[in-house]
Amino acid sequence: MELEEHKIVDLYQGVRGNTVKILNRIDRTDAYLEKLLENEMRDIELSGPDKALLYELVHGVVRWMGRLDWVLNGFYKGQFSKAIPNLKNALRVALYQILFLDKIPDHAAVNEAVEFVKKLQGQKPADLTNAVLRNIIRNKTGIRFPDPEQDLIGYLSAYYSHPSWMVKRWVERYGREATEALLTANNERPYLTLKVNKLKVSIQEFQSLLNSVNLRYLNGKYLPEYMKLQNLTNITSWQYFKEGYFNIQDESAGFACMLLDPKPGMKVLDLCSAPGGKSAFIADIMNNEGDLNALDRYDVRLQIMKRNMTRLGVTCINYIESDALEFEGEGFDRVLADVPCSGLGTLSKKPDIKWKKDLQDIRNINKLQYDLLVKAASLVKVGGVVVYSTCSIEPEENFNIVSKFLESHPDYRLEPASTVFPEELLDGNGCVQTLPHLHQMDGAFAAKIIRVN
Repeated sequence: MELEEHKIVDLYQGVRGNTVKILNRIDRTDAYLEKLLENEMRDIELSGPDKALLYELVHGVVRWMGRLDWVLNGFYKGQFSKAIPNLKNALRVALYQILFLDKIPDHAAVNEAVEFVKKLQGQKPADLTNAVLRNIIRNKTGIRFPDPEQDLIGYLSAYYSHPSWMVKRWVERYGREATEALLTANNERPYLTLKVNKLKVSIQEFQSLLNSVNLRYLNGKYLPEYMKLQNLTNITSWQYFKEGYFNIQDESAGFACMLLDPKPGMKVLDLCSAPGGKSAFIADIMNNEGDLNALDRYDVRLQIMKRNMTRLGVTCINYIESDALEFEGEGFDRVLADVPCSGLGTLSKKPDIKWKKDLQDIRNINKLQYDLLVKAASLVKVGGVVVYSTCSIEPEENFNIVSKFLESHPDYRLEPASTVFPEELLDGNGCVQTLPHLHQMDGAFAAKIIRVN
């Protein structure tokens, strides 16, 4: 058996081989891209630049899979979708390099794909790979997409590489122009955003540290604690990460914490806390003083969270292993319900989500989201605050849940977020709603609800 395993490892050597192996796994399992990549990066022996290229190829192919498959379908004899995984993903990797990467010559991308397919599948599939790719290169400037005048959804879906059900919803909601801007934003390589841990360092001191190692950054657009790095770097190996000076967190995640408005000494609950980014910010706002309770149903996730909080110097957290809906408690000043969601606001960071989710997934999670909001509201004292938040841009997961809750719970009212944030961050209902193309960050929603009776 060990010999068999060794043979498989040998076949998928180098950057392209490992890329195909990861893409095959994404195709055939429910595993998420980030987890698979994290595991592979740990196990394989590649240089720093090769690991960066592996990351680029895997993310790039998954991000642009809709466009790549559209092109390959047009040049492949037979049904491309029925091709064996090794052949399908080798073609995608090569085509991604041909269409999107400048540093790798087209002929090199073709030769590597041909050699790889030949090694795994034999001469005939290798010849097919060669023919398909060379034909595409010859006709690169003449690749045709659906005519937007005849089939707008088909065109946007193929050209911008998003599933048609998603595109159709967004065109109906935002119109063509804004939808194209949103699709474009989703396809951009994500920025790396750092959240300064003010328990250990001031914002000005941290900016000086970034400057001292020539890391270029943009200040947060709305929250000064955030810095957006302009050059990608292995930031977690920096000594100041290990010393807890910062966390990696999108600026959009901070709005729910600011809206919660926790004060030092308060009794606070983070109902769905792991991996703990929002708990860390809440502790920061509370100046590490008070009774902050972090709930998660899995101990293993709480252990990871504890290690991170130790790194950050957060000491005011009480960790509770419990199913959120079964948790017994009362009298909290503040409760954050950052509920599980589709994640459709995070597609630039997690491009595989768009291929793994469908409309039914959004509908299936709505009951849990509503139940978690009801639970959160039951735990807060009169005069206390509940913040309901997601990293989604879909109304069914956002204001629809809040609206349904308020209709049947007269003892609670919605507090407009305009008291904290500028109008450009708000939807028509007074809740925070960020959109990638408008705010240059993840799409996120947050609503502040006060218990009045």
